[in-house]
Amino acid sequence: MLTTDAPTFTHRFDPRLLAALGSFCISLSSVFIKVSHVSGSTSAFWRCLLACPVLLLLAGRERRKAGPAPRRRVLFPLLAGTGLGLDFVLWGEAIPRVGAGIATVLLAVQVVIVPLLAFAFLAERPSKRFLAAVPVLLGGIVLAGGFAGTGSFGSDPVTGAVAALLAGAGYAGYLFLLRLSGGTGTQAHSLVLATVSAGVVAVVLGVPTGTLDLAPGWPAFGWLLALAGVGQLAGWLLISAALPRMSATTGSTLMLLQPVGAVLLGVGLLGETPGWAQLIGCAGVVAAVCFAGSGRSAREGRPG
Repeated sequence: MLTTDAPTFTHRFDPRLLAALGSFCISLSSVFIKVSHVSGSTSAFWRCLLACPVLLLLAGRERRKAGPAPRRRVLFPLLAGTGLGLDFVLWGEAIPRVGAGIATVLLAVQVVIVPLLAFAFLAERPSKRFLAAVPVLLGGIVLAGGFAGTGSFGSDPVTGAVAALLAGAGYAGYLFLLRLSGGTGTQAHSLVLATVSAGVVAVVLGVPTGTLDLAPGWPAFGWLLALAGVGQLAGWLLISAALPRMSATTGSTLMLLQPVGAVLLGVGLLGETPGWAQLIGCAGVVAAVCFAGSGRSAREGRPG
């Protein structure tokens, strides 16, 4: 999750409350996608298109403060958006197959991939916490995704789990490329460019496969509006307002409410019934992310 200057009115609220509310909003994204009954490319396209007007307003305000962005802060966000688009499309395909909760938990694979990219391209050594957490995280992913052969929830749990893991890889690429763009005070600008690029990816993947629906109708379009407004914009704005006012450890911990909330909402609202092995795997993933993340910055949450 990118941070930007928080609106003045948010300063009167406890940042922990804002972060918790933002995480809850993002957790609802998987619910909105599942009940909309649309394809991954359709949900990705519409969430990007519907979010753009508000993001453009925020970027315009940011530009007046920070001035024009350098070239690298245009190219890298556009490239990063391709990873974000893959994330949105594949995650949307994973949710109906493996469940909203499990699909969201499996996105945590980005916690492994981002440091590996930094090591490969920037020569940054992974922390000891990261190395200790990786086996637990991978074991949790195996159990949560149903790869261990135990009873799993979902119409096609293995395919859904693979799609969710690939979505996490796409999101890891998004985070890494945004980091390379560097700079402060251009977060909304970067997010606009990445969102536009992600929408293009949804079109490129959806048109040839015939999965992009430009007229989803009601009530599907209503759920997509909720996805863009609540799951993306509200969640991003709340967490962006909260993270600069908290310690990295507190922020990292509260960001874990996203996958936990998705699992609980999936069970409570969607009637999903993950197996015990999957629930144990989810707990392992969350614990590993919490342990690895407590020693680094909390600014890399998921934008819905």
